[in-house]
Formats: sequence, structure tokens, C-alpha cells
Amino acid sequence: MNRLYILFLLILSIGFNASSQTKTFTITEATVAGPKANYQLASRFSPNKIRKMVYSTAIDPHWLKLSNRFWYEYETPNGKEWYIVDPVVKSKKKIFDNASLAAEITTIIRDPFDAQHLPLENLKFSSDEKNISFEVRSTVDELKKDRKDKKAADSLQKKVFYFNYALSSSVLTEVPNYSKPKAKPGWGSVAPDSSAIIFTKKYNLYWMDKENYKKAVKNEDDSTIVEHELTKDGVKFYSYGSDGDGENNEDILKSDKKRRRAFVLWSPNSKYFVLNRTDSRKVKDLWVINNITAGRPTLETYKYQMPGETEAPIDEMLLFDFGAKTYKKLNTAAFKDQSVSAWSAPSLNKDRDNEFRPAVWLGNNSKIYFSRTSRDLKRVDICTVDINTGTVSQLIDERFNTYVEIVRPGLVNDGKEIIHWSERDGWGHFYLFDANGKLKNQITKGAFHTESIVNIDEKNRILYFTANGREAKEDPYYYHLYRINFDGTGLKLLNAGDFDHAINMNDEAKFFVDNYSRVNTVPKSVLMDNTGAVVMNLETTDLSLLMATGYKFPEPFKVKADDGITDIYGVMYKPFDFDPAKKYPIIEYVYPGPQTEAVNKSFSKSMDRTERLAQFGYIVITVGNRGGNPARSKWYHTFGYGNLRDYGLADKKAAIEQLADRNKFIDASRVGITGHSGGGFMSTAAMLVYPDFFKAAVSNAGNHDNSIYNRWWSEKHHGVKEIISAKGDTTFKYSIDKNPDLAKNLKGHLMLMTGDIDNNVHPANTIRVANALMKAGKRFEFVIVPGQRHGFGDLTEYTFWKLADHFNKYLIGDFSQSDEVSILEMDREIEQKK
Repeated sequence: MNRLYILFLLILSIGFNASSQTKTFTITEATVAGPKANYQLASRFSPNKIRKMVYSTAIDPHWLKLSNRFWYEYETPNGKEWYIVDPVVKSKKKIFDNASLAAEITTIIRDPFDAQHLPLENLKFSSDEKNISFEVRSTVDELKKDRKDKKAADSLQKKVFYFNYALSSSVLTEVPNYSKPKAKPGWGSVAPDSSAIIFTKKYNLYWMDKENYKKAVKNEDDSTIVEHELTKDGVKFYSYGSDGDGENNEDILKSDKKRRRAFVLWSPNSKYFVLNRTDSRKVKDLWVINNITAGRPTLETYKYQMPGETEAPIDEMLLFDFGAKTYKKLNTAAFKDQSVSAWSAPSLNKDRDNEFRPAVWLGNNSKIYFSRTSRDLKRVDICTVDINTGTVSQLIDERFNTYVEIVRPGLVNDGKEIIHWSERDGWGHFYLFDANGKLKNQITKGAFHTESIVNIDEKNRILYFTANGREAKEDPYYYHLYRINFDGTGLKLLNAGDFDHAINMNDEAKFFVDNYSRVNTVPKSVLMDNTGAVVMNLETTDLSLLMATGYKFPEPFKVKADDGITDIYGVMYKPFDFDPAKKYPIIEYVYPGPQTEAVNKSFSKSMDRTERLAQFGYIVITVGNRGGNPARSKWYHTFGYGNLRDYGLADKKAAIEQLADRNKFIDASRVGITGHSGGGFMSTAAMLVYPDFFKAAVSNAGNHDNSIYNRWWSEKHHGVKEIISAKGDTTFKYSIDKNPDLAKNLKGHLMLMTGDIDNNVHPANTIRVANALMKAGKRFEFVIVPGQRHGFGDLTEYTFWKLADHFNKYLIGDFSQSDEVSILEMDREIEQKK
């Protein structure tokens, strides 16, 4: 029934005429209102409106180089403030008085500013940390100095004023005749000593010196620029660096002879660099067509290896002696179709504001660290290269019956010891090895997951790291900061509290900023020292404008997985006008992983897929599943290995059933499911595997047929079988269940959406499901999102309302929007200029 109202109500009025005995009938049309989705309430929480209600939710510290101090900016409904913090003396103060500074800037620029509206850009501290500089964009038009066509429409720009501000005297000074420097071109890989710049051109490596690079920064087409060729045999898809893979047919003609980026890592002394060169010539092509480009539609051709295909890219590692202008291909071979990757050195936090941050390899002037991985991902080696001899040495090997995951190792005392992360005992932990790869001891151990190295105190032999799942009675996904001695003793929690913690530590490992919250708490930021003592409270997020709308925090929950044993964790979002006496449909927003579970653990300003959707009149939940988030045991994370289609569905269904048993306001007969990418794949699979349980779905950009999704993800998480013949030949076999195989099972209301130039999850994934559904004689909705990649770009808001309309029809029964051509809620948000 497509309209929940009665078209005609017959009211019989019988009147008798004495002479004719005629009966008189009066027919009255009456409309009876049906159930309504709350479009008005949902429209109040669009991303654009949230940006005007919720401002800073965390501190992002800029650590200074000459001290333990840091500065940060923080925005509230009262505007933006800039602070300098000195942890040693426990002081926090404003860098300047906003009102006074606004008055001075107004006097100079002649544009009005006040304390609440200071548009400072690119604020930086001077090298002696006694002054700051910043830019202010004015309303004054000026001619671009580098314009090529003086009559072009874009030959004007807004004048930018540049200022210095003395911290001790509070004196503001305009820098006269300031010309904003052009951004450094992305193609240049600059040596640590700035002596040379490496780039790719016509598929080969080139270099130029510092002076010519300065010319190129000013004008890339300067005919006086001198550049030198390093290689001569590069070709497309077997190039030294970027080869324009993925550019459309028109861009290739424009860009093929331009400079492109070369992904090189330099030695610290700038004498050598290393480069990964990949031969993709035999990898098969894939295509997308952009139908909405100006003029003819454009064709984008790119290399894309699908699971099980024999035509694999071949990775090579090249070591260049820059002084001699020579190079050699390193012998890294160990596995067929292996991948190799050199690690970059970790960057320092205090260097974040540097305009120049060279890409340096992990190691020293005589040694590089890299990894090599077998195609089935069950074997990974951590190796080194001797710069002088080119000899490759295997230090640490990882072997597992499912895929192996590793992270960049931590070097102690220039590689005399190595801190290595491994899941070899079923949990992610740190291990200490000597320089030759001999295990000295396991540093962390137990039924919890360590995540990342935060800092290594070599002198005191202390490792600072993040981990989760160790603290009893907490959600096991909440991250904390810990310290431990290299020998495994002295483990200490540094930021206790039943919250999810995000940490930013200074390079000297003396202090750290701790941003923490849960989905149902106001975010707070504190400064702590390396013993776990609170130095000072810094900020509490101002949610007053959000709370004034009637916003209510969501509710975390815990249920059992379908096995009745495994705890899984989720979050429930209710309408802000929630009535416990009502029965609500329920929608699951899903992402199966295995990279993550898309279940928020801390407060988030992103509310589209959860809070805003709930306002129409739903209970919306997100919940984990076995085979999901890697931040648990290896068993949990690899539960879906070999069953990548169905592994999480039973847990999603079991969660709703348990919640409905606990909460009478949940109507388990009206269940919806939606997700994007892996969630698009999962939501359609749910409709086909449990067609009598899930009644409606919206599946966005789903990898419905993982036999045509990329090899790296599909072969890793589902598994690929390596087959070695009697002759010693190695082949790979891949087989997987797909959504189109179950199209005949569809009973509910399914909407499929895909961007037509999605070069991540190709539109063919969705089209193949549509094809199978049509051949099975099924009704469904199919939406092509024109000119959009995987994330739907500037049509994200449109696709949200399409999603909402679908659920509102088939879960609430509200067809009132069906006769509306315009999405009124979007119209109200857009300024009408014509």
C-alpha cells in the first residue's frame, strides 16, 4: 500500500422525497494522516549546522624546539583563542590579547576585525621563540604577480598582510611589501642538506640543484631552469616514481611531460637515496568514465590487480649513490609476487611547523631497514641493506597461518637494538631484538593489545606505547598510554580513566597532552608528565549550543556475539524526542572491518550516519562483530578469514535480537541496515542471507563482488592459496562467495548506490548485483551518483536524504515525500542567488 490514507470516505445521507422517493448520496473525500518521519528534527543536525554548534573538541599541540613549551589554538562559541603552555612552571596564558590585536590589525589593513573574529593564518614561532608571525587576508584586490594572462578572470587575488608580533613587548609590526610565497611544488623530494631535489619526468628520474629549484618554485615554466637526467630506461607503468596512473585521457596529454613526484627516501647525510620501482606493465587495466566533464566524457585508465590474477606488479628496490650518479638493484627476492617497502624514519613532533621536512629512510648512513612480504601475506621478513656492499640481511621473520601484520620497528641506539611489534602469541605485543635479529626478550605480554610506539627513552631504557583492553571493567577498545622498561618490568598506566584517550607526547618524553572522552561525555584535555601526574587541566569542550538543541548523548552497550561467548560492543542512538512508550524501527549502521568496526568510542562531531539518522524516528546502532577491529586478539580479528561475505552477519543479527529483548521500545519486526564501502557490501549481504529479518537496506559503494575488488584487501582478509607444482612453479588460487550469488533471496526493500567514477570500489561491483537482481525478477532501487568517487564528494548530502527517504517509506511508512520533487531540507540550506 503506497499511500497510508483513505482516498474516499462515503458518507451516506439518505433523504426521501415525498413525490419521487429518490435516495440522495453525498460523497466526501477525507484524508487520514499516516505515520510521519521527523524530517524537521533531522534537518537540524546537518554537518553544516553541527559546524556552527560544536567547535574544538581536542588540543593539537605545537611543541617548540628550545623548551618543553607548546602552543595551540582552541575555538568555542565565543571565538578562537591562542595559548602558550609551559609545563615546567605549570602556566597557560594567551599569546596575545585578541581585542588589542584586532584593533591594531584593523588600523593597518582598514578592514574591521574584533576579538571574536580574528582570521589569523599560518601562525608560527620564530627560531628563537621570542616572536610569532602570521598572515591576515584582506578584502583588498591586487594583481597576481605570476599571472600569465593579465586579462584572465582569475588574475586578481585578495591581498595578504604579513605581521610579526614580539611576545615580550606585545608589539605588532607589519612586514612591508610582503609577497606571500608560493607553495613548494609537490614533485620535489629535497635532500636533507637541501643540495639536490629529485623528481620524475617522462617516467625517468631527474635532479636539480637548490638554486634552480628556487626558480621552479617561482615559475615552473622558467626556461632557464637547469635539470639533469639520472635514468634513461623508464617507461609508463615501469617508471621511476609517479607515472600518472589514474589520470584521464585528457590529463595525460597535458601532464605526461611535466615534473611528477619521485617517492624516494634519503640517507641522513644526503649521499644516497632509495627508491621502490614497480613494473606494472603486465597488470591488467581498469577503467571509469566521467560522464559530466565539460565537452566529451573522459576515460580514466589505471592498473588494478584483482584477486587471484597471475599478472602481478613486480617490486624492485633501487639504491642510488647520488654523488656518483649511479644505482644498483638490490637483491631482495624471497617470495613469488612479493612486495617490498622501505620504512621512513619517524618525524619529530617539534618539526611539524617546519616548511622543509625531508623524507629520510629508517636507519643510518650505512644501513636501511625494509620489509618484504609474500603474496599470501603469511610470511613477512624485516631486513636491512648494507649501503656499502648492497648486501640484504634478514633480521626477523614472521610466519602465521593467516595473514601477518607488522608496523615500523623502533630503533634503539642507532639500531644496536630493535623494538619489534608482533602478534606471534595471538596478541599484539612488543619484543626486543639485538642488532642481528636475535630475540632478547618479550617486552609486553598478556591478554591485551598494544597499538603503537609513542616514544623510546634510550638512556633510561623505557618504552612509551599505547594499548587497549588491559584495564578491567572498561570497554576494551579504550586506548591508554603506558610505560615499561625494555626488560618487561615496571609496566605503568599513565592516564587512568574510563575513557578513550588520544595522546600527543613531546619528543623528550617529558610531557604529553591527553585528549579524552567517551561517546557519552564532554571531551576534555589535560597536560600530564611521564609519571602519570596531572600537570594542569587545559580545556573542556563547550557543547552549550549543541545541548540547547535538545541533543542527548548516545548509550554504549555490550551484548554477546552469535556464539553466546564473545563480548561485542556497540553504541545506541535514540531520537532526541525519544518516547519510551513508543515502538521504534531499528537501523544498523555497519562496517564489517577487518580494519575497523566503525563504532565510535569517543565523542564525535560526525553525526550523519548515527545521530541525524535517528532523528527521523529510529533507534540506530553501531556494533562490532567477530572478524572486525584489529585492536583485539588475533583470533577475533581473523575470524572472517576464508569467509569474507558472511562472517559478521550473525553477530549483527544477534545484537539486534538481544537489544530488542532488553528494550521494549525496539520493534524487531522493522529492521534496517546500511553502510558504505565494506558496509555497503555487508548491508546487501544481510538482506540476502537473512531476508526475513532485515526488511530494508541502503548499500553505498559496496564491494559486492570481492573477486573484482583489489587484490591487496581481498586476498589478505579472505585468503589466497599458494600452490607449488611438482616442477616448482607457484600459482595462486582465490575463491570467494559474492552477493550476486544470492540475489534470488531478496525479499525486502533494497537501495543500491555507487559513484560512477569510483576507482577504489569499481561501479561494476554494484552493477553486478543489479544485474543479478534483475535476472531474478526483483524490485529494487539503483542510484548512480554522477562524477563521484568512493566517498560521494559534494553529493554526500543528497545521498543522505535519498537514504533517509528509503528507510522512511519502508520502515516508518511515510510516503509523504514521494510527491515532492525538491528535497526541501536541502533547499532551505542553500542560498538562492538567482
